[in-house]
Order: sequence, then structure tokens, then C-alpha cells
Amino acid sequence: MKALILALAAFVVFGVPTCLVWLLGRRAKIPGWMLLVFLLAGWLTVFVGWVLSQRAQPILFPDTSPCYGTRSTPVSQYFPPDSFCLHADGESRTVNGQKAKLVFWTAADTTLAMAIAAGFARRRRQT
Repeated sequence: MKALILALAAFVVFGVPTCLVWLLGRRAKIPGWMLLVFLLAGWLTVFVGWVLSQRAQPILFPDTSPCYGTRSTPVSQYFPPDSFCLHADGESRTVNGQKAKLVFWTAADTTLAMAIAAGFARRRRQT
């Protein structure tokens, strides 16, 4: 029963939005490759952003949290996604590397670029 509820929840959270974007895009006559890139980059943006913002939380990642076991407080920032350890001296140190942030910004920029390109493609097909 739990597996059925979990599968239904995953479908509602991931499947329904993906299907809606795909169907609306096809109805607007957006090229399939543009929709595919938009969806993949969009979901990558969501997942990488979540990981970046929750990286310092010892509850979610106890073995890898740099704040776990130290006298520092984990702090999350949701946009731009980042995590910090607030130390006793008041200094905030990020726990995410530059490569992870680069992956997030590349995926976010690709998502935005595909949305803009889809608008241009739709406009070009109308004229």
C-alpha cells in the first residue's frame, strides 16, 4: 500500500507537470527537441537547487554535512541556492563548491534560454 501511495505521489509531483508542459508545448507547436531540453534542464535546476540549499542540514545528509559535529549552525538560502555554516565567531562559510553552483546556473540559464527560444519559434511559425 505504501508503494502505491509513493508511486501516486511521484506521478502527481513529477509526471503531471511534465505531461502538462509537454502537451501545452506541442499544442503551441513548439519543436519537440526544445521541449525536451526545457524539461530536462528544468528538472535539473530544481534538483540541483534543492541539494545546494539543503547541503548543510545535518538531518538530511548527516555523514556529509560540514556543520555536523561542529559548533556551527546550518543556514539555508533558497535563491540563489546555497548553504552556510554560521560559526560562533559570526562568520558564514559556504559548504558548496563552485562546480555545483556552475551546474545550477548552467541548467537555469538553459531553461530560460529554451523558454525564450520557444517564444521566438512560435512567433516565427505564426508569420
